[in-house]
Amino acid sequence: MTIEDLIAAARAAAARAHAPYSNFRVGCAVLATDGTIATGANMENACYRLGLCAEQSALSAAQHRFGLAQITHVVIAGGAASGEGIAGTDVVTPCGGCRQAIYEAACLSGRDIAVTCVAAQGDARLDTTIRALLPHGFGPDALTPR
Repeated sequence: MTIEDLIAAARAAAARAHAPYSNFRVGCAVLATDGTIATGANMENACYRLGLCAEQSALSAAQHRFGLAQITHVVIAGGAASGEGIAGTDVVTPCGGCRQAIYEAACLSGRDIAVTCVAAQGDARLDTTIRALLPHGFGPDALTPR
């Protein structure tokens, strides 16, 4: 499994997003230790706060497919929808809530999950980790009695 395969999977997921209100489509691909991939896309709702981010969608699929503790890499892709598909050359990064969800998967896995953020098209790319995106994260260990 190459990073290009993961980017393609995230972009394909973005194309299947349900974003009739914002027209901003995001897809996410999650890689497991055994090479299995789970994907998800954002799902908007007329009651905006009930929508679902692509990362949360993909993490839920990953939990059911292979378990959060197996995650090694998360790729996020997206941009504004246009008549020609999804446009945009700026990288899309996870929101704060999604950073928290990826961080919790990292806590379960015992590894600093790699995160790659890309645009809907083009070569713009940010390669980072969840601990770099969410330094001093609040995780399950904070809730453990000492």
